[in-house]
Amino acid sequence: MRIIFACIFCLVASVAQAGGPTASNPDAKVYFVQPSDGDTVTSPVTIVFGLSGMGVAPAGTEKENTGHHHLLIDRPPLGQGEDGADELSNGLPSDAHHMHFGGGQTEVTLDLAPGPHTLQLVLGDAGHVPHSSPVVSEVITITVE
Repeated sequence: MRIIFACIFCLVASVAQAGGPTASNPDAKVYFVQPSDGDTVTSPVTIVFGLSGMGVAPAGTEKENTGHHHLLIDRPPLGQGEDGADELSNGLPSDAHHMHFGGGQTEVTLDLAPGPHTLQLVLGDAGHVPHSSPVVSEVITITVE
């Protein structure tokens, strides 16, 4: 019995030490308030983020059921790109295709080149990692005139 208890203790301790993804509210949804899928817009484009079931908090804030927005531009849906598994477990990169809103922002105005663009929102935890049940929007396509 002591051996079983010791094994369980070690297992729990190792999981706690390793950390792990932050849980999300299973009812949480992130979405675009504007623009809508299929919209034709002019640049600069104002993109407004929506969130229900969780709250927005600046990066680094470790509070249950909170996160901050990331905007994926012109890339495969979350988890389906070249670094899909890494971005789900290690965090999202910061580059031209991955915008971080670590200050808790809920909108952005961007200059986008004419033509079609895909957009997706992802809620990240305090360390820019998608939650254990990722909170992601549908991918939308807009066309910039």
